[in-house]
Amino acid sequence: MAQVFDRSSNALARASLVLTGLIVIALGIALNQLQRSPWVTKQGQRPDQPIPFSHKHHVEGLGLQCQYCHTQVEKAAYAGIPPTKTCINCHAQIWTNADYLEPVRESWATGASIQWIRVHDLPDYVYFNHDIHVNKGIGCASCHGRVDEMPLMYQENTLQMEWCLNCHRNPAVNLRPTSEIYNMAWTGPSSTKPVWCASTGQGGPTANAVACTTTDPNKGGSELAELQGGPAGTASGAVSDVPAGGVVIPASYQKFTGQIELGKYLTAQYHIRTPNELSSCETCHR
Repeated sequence: MAQVFDRSSNALARASLVLTGLIVIALGIALNQLQRSPWVTKQGQRPDQPIPFSHKHHVEGLGLQCQYCHTQVEKAAYAGIPPTKTCINCHAQIWTNADYLEPVRESWATGASIQWIRVHDLPDYVYFNHDIHVNKGIGCASCHGRVDEMPLMYQENTLQMEWCLNCHRNPAVNLRPTSEIYNMAWTGPSSTKPVWCASTGQGGPTANAVACTTTDPNKGGSELAELQGGPAGTASGAVSDVPAGGVVIPASYQKFTGQIELGKYLTAQYHIRTPNELSSCETCHR
């Protein structure tokens, strides 16, 4: 019986198997890059809002704090979108006839909410609690980027699961004194700009547990006097997690010149769960 396939068919079959494998690998890489791309994650995209609200102007230019508009940021799972009345508090007095503020005036007159487009929008199956992150030392800029430098709001990070897990597996890289939560320019301690922290021994809110300062406590000064309940007036660049009423600060301060060592210290002081616990499925999926 004559041979059906030529001897060269063996080489052709092997080549086709290799080619098929390469195509499958290339397709996998392409799909992986696609799902990480801004086309899917919407990272860096600036949606068209009903009003071109500039965080740069309001935060950096006018000095408004995050909590003025996002009133729920420290006590609720959601930071909250400010109601029209928050805008009217100022714009009933200034820029009262600006054309691009017409939606604000119409909303105030009719009682209909302004239809803002959510920029940071997690899937419905993900449970994210905003206040626990804020009260445990995660700054606004860690997730949202330098909002004070954004003329139009956009999503700084991917918000994908791997991005969340990277922080949950090593939260120390992002922890900061709770007094610096709203400081967009916070970069952590360094050898030239160290931070000193001490445990206050206080219970209750996280902010009561640690006192931190950028002024050497061994040199005293007005800031240390205030931390110990003395006269008001904080030294320039001071950082403090102590309540306004003042408490007696222990003499034992630790000096930190790097973010990791400060983060590990705050992890213990803030009673943050272990990486294994933070990375468990039920943390986000409920």
